[in-house]
Amino acid sequence: MINFSIPGSGNRARSLGQKRVTISIGEYYASRKPVVISTFLGSCVAVCLYDPKRQIGGMNHILLPGRADLKTYNLPARFGINAMELLINSVMALGADRHGIRAKVFGGACVIPGIIEKQAVGRKLATFVTAFLEQEGIRIISKDLGGAFVRNIYFHTRTGDVYLKLSHSLKSSSLVVEEQKKFSQIRDEVKESTDVTLF
Repeated sequence: MINFSIPGSGNRARSLGQKRVTISIGEYYASRKPVVISTFLGSCVAVCLYDPKRQIGGMNHILLPGRADLKTYNLPARFGINAMELLINSVMALGADRHGIRAKVFGGACVIPGIIEKQAVGRKLATFVTAFLEQEGIRIISKDLGGAFVRNIYFHTRTGDVYLKLSHSLKSSSLVVEEQKKFSQIRDEVKESTDVTLF
């Protein structure tokens, strides 16, 4: 088990009495009040957005690159473009300055044995997210992407700090199963509709 923390974070959330929110695949959350947002990542990617001046932040949990029709899919934030647009719009609606938003990006692991990392979904998703943020002019100030470890991350919206724990645990297996189940569900949805573009 490997621990990495950005200074000022760690387990302080408990001592500060901040609200804790956990998001899963296809979800996002933003707040102007102090909150610790957490998620568990395998090949998925989470983007933490933060306005340091206004102390507004939010995080998403993205399963795949691409876009879904917002009117058709009940969890559009599973898809990269939707997830990023929804998160950016959410933090801005809370008062974040579009030009002051900063990003921290995590995940994109290659968690399935036998898959070449550069061909894995996690690698493609990490590439998509970094390119999207660059195109939108949102500076990435910290990232931890790729590899074979699963990641637990805890994002403090008050400070912008992130606590990251890398591990190969029994919980990792259940995460891989859950991600594969979601991938299969997406494939079935794509067969039934032309409203999704995957790349």
